[in-house]
Amino acid sequence: MARPDKAAAVAEVVEAFNNAAGAVLTEYRGLTVAELQQLRRSLGENANYAVVKNTLAQIAAKEAGIEGFDELLTGPTAIAFIEGDVVEAAKGLRDFAKANPALVIKGGVLDGNLLDASEIAKLADLESREVLLGKLAGALLASLSQAVYLLNAPISQAARLAGALEAKAQQDPTILAGGAGAPAPVEAAEEAPAAEEAPASDEAESTEA
Repeated sequence: MARPDKAAAVAEVVEAFNNAAGAVLTEYRGLTVAELQQLRRSLGENANYAVVKNTLAQIAAKEAGIEGFDELLTGPTAIAFIEGDVVEAAKGLRDFAKANPALVIKGGVLDGNLLDASEIAKLADLESREVLLGKLAGALLASLSQAVYLLNAPISQAARLAGALEAKAQQDPTILAGGAGAPAPVEAAEEAPAAEEAPASDEAESTEA
């Protein structure tokens, strides 16, 4: 490969590493062209599966800041550059490898961290993003229902208190004015004589004059 072509190929792989959420290294020795096409279709939009020369992959990985790939770059290498759901792509690779043992998952990288084959398998056992989002949505709905119940409880209690106060106010309007109710009749009877005595006092003063 000419130097300009090699540089362009390395730059393309570096870009693929940088744009991918993760990457899985595989050995595809023994797989037919038709089987490789089937694998690409099974991954769909989740990953771009590309055959890469080991020397180019080694240079590109270092330029992308990925360390530890050298020992994985043995034999014919193809890399699944995962652009969608990492878990879904790992499941697709695992399931295809079960049906086609010629595909060997050697390791990969996720968020800059190197993963071995066992860790890729554990990643494939996780629940997909859609399932986790569904569970999260269900948990949020349950939390919202509980929150609405907790908010409505004191409001209903306040409404009952307001209703009781309104009924009491209809019986005794002075409650709303801060009073303690209408004066008892006996108090009115005690005030009446005092009001009648005032004119008598005025007549006495007039006679004396």
